[in-house]
Amino acid sequence: MKSYSKLRRHIKRYKARRWLSRHPAWFHRLFAWTDRHTRGLQRVCKWMGRKLNFLRRLNPLRYIKRIDRYIIRKFIGTYFFSILLIISISIVFDVNENLAKFSEYHAPLRAIVFDYYANFVPYFANLFSALFVFIAVIYFTSKLAGNSEIIAMLATGISFRRLLRPYMISCVLIAGMSYYLLAYVIPHGTVIRQNFESMYKNKKKNTSAENVQLQVGRGVIAYIQHYDNTTKKGYGFCLDRFENKKLVSHLTAMEVQYDTVSDSKYHWKLRNWKVRRLQGLREHITSGMEKDSLIQMEPTDLVYSKGQQETFTSPELKDYISKQIDRGSSNVVQYQVEYHKRIASSFAAFILTIIGASLSSRKRKGGMGMYLGIGLALSFAYIMMQTVSATFAINVGFPPMLAAWVPNMVFAIIAFICYRHAPN
Repeated sequence: MKSYSKLRRHIKRYKARRWLSRHPAWFHRLFAWTDRHTRGLQRVCKWMGRKLNFLRRLNPLRYIKRIDRYIIRKFIGTYFFSILLIISISIVFDVNENLAKFSEYHAPLRAIVFDYYANFVPYFANLFSALFVFIAVIYFTSKLAGNSEIIAMLATGISFRRLLRPYMISCVLIAGMSYYLLAYVIPHGTVIRQNFESMYKNKKKNTSAENVQLQVGRGVIAYIQHYDNTTKKGYGFCLDRFENKKLVSHLTAMEVQYDTVSDSKYHWKLRNWKVRRLQGLREHITSGMEKDSLIQMEPTDLVYSKGQQETFTSPELKDYISKQIDRGSSNVVQYQVEYHKRIASSFAAFILTIIGASLSSRKRKGGMGMYLGIGLALSFAYIMMQTVSATFAINVGFPPMLAAWVPNMVFAIIAFICYRHAPN
């Protein structure tokens, strides 16, 4: 039932529409008056339209035709379908392998689903993104070639270079999504997943450090005999300050505690401390029970665990690398490799797409089995080359940036050769 006020509003609208339908000349007079009094504005708008006509060329949708939308839809759909298929199989095998540990350590279902598998899926999907791109390109392009659709496209006068445009547009979307996941989303998920594994899969995580010495500032050297990352507490701490290669201050403390509730970084509490200030042949000694101090080091600088570089976002990783280089640290290479690898692996989508489209766009007898085999072999070769080059950079002293981009350089040459022999 409608209320009386709603019925009254409805009747008023009905009467207004009825009056306007009986007096169409009123509309014409209104539009004529508006046209007469806005001619100057119309001329300005036409002039602005002619001057700003070049902006139409900047519209990316202007270059996407119906055939482009068709190929992009096929590419993106096959890519995500292959990811869902492979990840579903991986989850089944992982559950079968870890079900005994989950029940042994009484892992709650909510933690298994949201803490482990919700972060397991994007990590492994992005890890094999190059493989999924290659398989998707080869699968749907071979299908198009088998149905003679590519022959029909080329027969209309479209060049193979023009045919690759929707492939490259799809690669822009996939590469952007891949880099965003690698740089910002996956690092946070990796921290949650590693914490879950340490609690419910009994994967021991390094939480302590022995005899740590590092440069925390210009001419400032810190030393900790033992540090426990669980309590954020260190023992046997000393801090030396040098000026012109001469020791001017020597601070020692029995305990040092990181202040986790402070609003800013680098806050440490010293207990049972003593400072010796050297002024020529004289020495000034002060001591106390507890003292707050600013020391430019954090718990992440003291304790290193395997795969720690994967837990930093790209801005955090860049800051950490610059800070460690200033301190003269020797274990910064793996962080540099990780930083450059995130950018290089995103560009791999373009290279592997060109190879896949060039190989599978020709119609041949025998189906797509041979192309899928070649695609799998090349994808695994790319992943293996990434691993080998990263190992060379960490253990042999290979330049980190070059190590991250060597697989792309090698496969770019293969992509160029395949493109030159593609059908025209």
